[in-house]
Amino acid sequence: MERRSDNILKGAERMPNRSLLRACGYTDEELKKPLIGVISSFTEIIPGHINLDKIAEAVKTGVRIAGGTPVMMPAIGVCDGIAMGHIGMKFSLPSRELIADSVETLAQAHQMDGLVLIPNCDKIVPGMLMAAARLNIPSIVISGGPMLAGTYDGERISLSKTFETVGAYKAGLVDDAKLHECEVGSCPGCGSCSGMYTANSMNCLSEAIGMALPGNGTIPAVYSDRIHLAKHAGMKIMELVEKNIKPRDILTLEAFKNALCCEMAIGCSTNSVLHLLAIANEAGVKLDLKMLNEISAVVPNICHLAPAGPHHIEELYRAGGVPAIMSELKKKNFLNLSLITVTGKTVGENLEGVVNKNTTVVRDIDNPYMPNGGIAILWGNIAKDGCVVKRSAVAPEMMTHTGKARVFDSEDDAIQAIYGGKIVKGDVVVIRYEGPKGGPGMREMLNPTSALAGMKLDKDVALITDGRFSGASRGASIGHISPEAASGGEIALIEEGDLIEIDIPNSKLNVLISDEEMNKRKANFVPKEPKIKTGWLYRYSKLVTSADQGAILK
Repeated sequence: MERRSDNILKGAERMPNRSLLRACGYTDEELKKPLIGVISSFTEIIPGHINLDKIAEAVKTGVRIAGGTPVMMPAIGVCDGIAMGHIGMKFSLPSRELIADSVETLAQAHQMDGLVLIPNCDKIVPGMLMAAARLNIPSIVISGGPMLAGTYDGERISLSKTFETVGAYKAGLVDDAKLHECEVGSCPGCGSCSGMYTANSMNCLSEAIGMALPGNGTIPAVYSDRIHLAKHAGMKIMELVEKNIKPRDILTLEAFKNALCCEMAIGCSTNSVLHLLAIANEAGVKLDLKMLNEISAVVPNICHLAPAGPHHIEELYRAGGVPAIMSELKKKNFLNLSLITVTGKTVGENLEGVVNKNTTVVRDIDNPYMPNGGIAILWGNIAKDGCVVKRSAVAPEMMTHTGKARVFDSEDDAIQAIYGGKIVKGDVVVIRYEGPKGGPGMREMLNPTSALAGMKLDKDVALITDGRFSGASRGASIGHISPEAASGGEIALIEEGDLIEIDIPNSKLNVLISDEEMNKRKANFVPKEPKIKTGWLYRYSKLVTSADQGAILK
């Protein structure tokens, strides 16, 4: 059968191409086999990626075992934790688009027959999945795996505790010695941070949607099982190439519904909403926020991993991982079991014999934490196109809340006020001009949410923004408000002292002013000048769409 790689290998006219491949060390024997792009975002500055060289070598071994020729290629990555709290965070979400474009470029320029995608952290996973959907050549995802939980003050912790401890330090609740103890104990080694943050959310959802092998989301980075999984992914891509199973065969509307059901059951990061919308767009699948809320209304939340609860990813792994969650959803017929996956088998076949090994970590479907999903979409007069909250990480007393708006036009101003003790119980912190265009780049707001939690205000103070939150955020943190302030969204019209009404059970977010007053403010509205007017971020701000569309580029 014809291969894509024939375009660079076959015939006398392709002799120059072969000559260049020969210069790389490839032999005639290797060039007669399918060429498999092994695209790794290995780097020495991201904990979740420092082990990806080992994963890539295991993948290459698997490809060779199954009769293919692996071709190593790079991709970039940003560590959201290290980028947090300064200009670097503005580059995080935009990097998703660069990753998708670079994977497309490498695969097309060199005509790979198939791809093994090796990401691990926040934007890298969806960026690679977007590229897979766009290219639609046989592809499989194998992540680097999650970090083991750390220890602090006699408890097992994850990264979110470090940010909260800074808040406690600013409030005088911990001293320098405790701050240092948290620093050295929180992140014990390689892997994506150990809570149900964005990286682990997307790695779990890669399984749920059918683009990764079972275990991808939960096998710890340091376990030999992770190396075994990588070798099997390398072998499996050869089967996908042989059978011509492509991403769009897998990434159907029903597959996205399966992923959304798992998202609700797990209580994933709110960022997963942005990313699923963007991946669906590349796959040509119509997905919107209303569909998400319809699923959230009926699928219960059965898992409370950090920061929503005490458990970490390694405990979900021991409970049976994502298959254990899917086995619970299967009991209530929430999943379409007939869909093909990268295993070459259907969802139902993958779940045969799977059991939930720990009903404390993954609750029985009839004994959920909440009767509805972990993610909720709200609408109202300051979020006409919607906004997102991680409902499973909100304290019961904050599910409904009315408080005075404390308005800030940047995250920096808000965090200064929080650290300065200027935010009090009952307030609603409003951070605007941090959306995809206005940021630009839609910064995560982990510093302010964690500061509030560390100061013991997370059950008394809400935070709303046209920016977004880390999966490590907890509390009444409502993000992705659309339209954003920079596009003339109503969040730009909120004034200091306005009453903000939050009603998560009824999917509502409103500022309590009359329509007449709102129209008066709108008539006088003058948008702020862009914060950045040069470089990649400026180009990004001109092309990016709103959060309710996944912050994709057009």
